[in-house]
Amino acid sequence: MRDWITTEPQPAAENPILAFDANGKISQLQAAIERVIKGKSETVKFALVALLAKGHLLIEDVPGIGKTTLSNALARALDLSFQRIQFTSDLLPSDVIGLSVFNQRSGNFEWNAGPIFSNIVLADEINRATPKTQSALLEAMAEEQVTVEGVSRPLPLPFMVIATQNPTEHHGTYPLPESQLDRFMMRLHIGYPNMADERKILRDRESVNPLEYVRPVMTEADVSELQTRASEVRVDDALVEYLLNIVDLTRKSEALELGISPRGTLALFRSAQALALIEGRDFCTPDDIKRLVMPCFTHRIIVHSRSSSTRNKTREAEAILQDILQKTTVPV
Repeated sequence: MRDWITTEPQPAAENPILAFDANGKISQLQAAIERVIKGKSETVKFALVALLAKGHLLIEDVPGIGKTTLSNALARALDLSFQRIQFTSDLLPSDVIGLSVFNQRSGNFEWNAGPIFSNIVLADEINRATPKTQSALLEAMAEEQVTVEGVSRPLPLPFMVIATQNPTEHHGTYPLPESQLDRFMMRLHIGYPNMADERKILRDRESVNPLEYVRPVMTEADVSELQTRASEVRVDDALVEYLLNIVDLTRKSEALELGISPRGTLALFRSAQALALIEGRDFCTPDDIKRLVMPCFTHRIIVHSRSSSTRNKTREAEAILQDILQKTTVPV
């Protein structure tokens, strides 16, 4: 007679996607960066918004504020390939993209990839390079590929450019053209720390740079999963209309020469989804749109010359956008 072996029913294998702790991963990433960047939680959060919304980030401020430090901290906290490019006036497009070099042994040209072929690319002081070199990033930022000698080469994914620049009024800089600025999802300003935070910065750097303690807390698979989840965050139709009304007023404003492009509209939409995910929600609110209008739109609009009263174009652009927000009916 055949013996039957009975076993206890085994629990179903845990689904790694369902077990993925999005909030925990995001909190770890924020904590790792804020260990270095003191007192700038909102700035750090917006940098993560750009990452999860599959966008590129421009950090603009005066020298010594921590632009490069923020970029380095984000790159170190991600287990992704990273390259830093120091933009200077003598930098060539081939120094960024790469070039084909003739191999005398094989008798063939061999492709040598440039630093752009990385997951995270830090374009440090991007406005110190000539417009020709700046334009080397245009195709990469828009299409996630580069074309050299008629051959298109895809870039590794996820792909993000983090650029830093000093204000355009400073000497030795080349202002970024509108086509380049429009490819950045967000532009952030860090600003000076308060006295308490600056005291912490001094103490933290007494013996060693705190960047040395930043370790990867998120893998490529984690970043891709969070980007997918951000794209699935619900945006109500009323919020879409609210966003479109804001955009429409920028295009009709007599104070502006250039309103928001469709790329800018999409940038705000995706940023709102990412912000909601970071704050633990699966839906967007009007406050998400309001908070992101400035970092997503100020670098995309051009103040009309006859409406300009000061040299600070950024402040004028913010004032105009604030006025537009006040005129736009908020959905309930």
